[in-house]
Amino acid sequence: MKVIIDTNGLMIPVQFKVDIFSELERLGYDERIVPQAVINEIKILVKRCRGENRTAAKVALSLADRCAIVDRTGSADDVILQLAHDTGAAVLTNDVGLVERLKEADVTVVRLRQKNHLAIT
Repeated sequence: MKVIIDTNGLMIPVQFKVDIFSELERLGYDERIVPQAVINEIKILVKRCRGENRTAAKVALSLADRCAIVDRTGSADDVILQLAHDTGAAVLTNDVGLVERLKEADVTVVRLRQKNHLAIT
């Protein structure tokens, strides 16, 4: 199954010490997709953030290399919503606003639960 990973999804490993790739595999997601819009958003975070958030953003960039990068740019949330609609993929995110939009569009959402594992909502 396919899953699109949002910016904050790629930052989970540093922020919460959760291996998102093994968790996604446990849930049955073997194809990981990251839109270029998310990569662009992470690059901005690397420049703007300091401390742990900057480290998390740098790690997120390296983790994105383990995913299929899809060349779609624009607002990351809009791109993710459209890409999920086009591909039927689920989305890994903890962004509350994006979660609401995805639920309205009947897209499967994968979220961090209890700060130690991922779950399908």
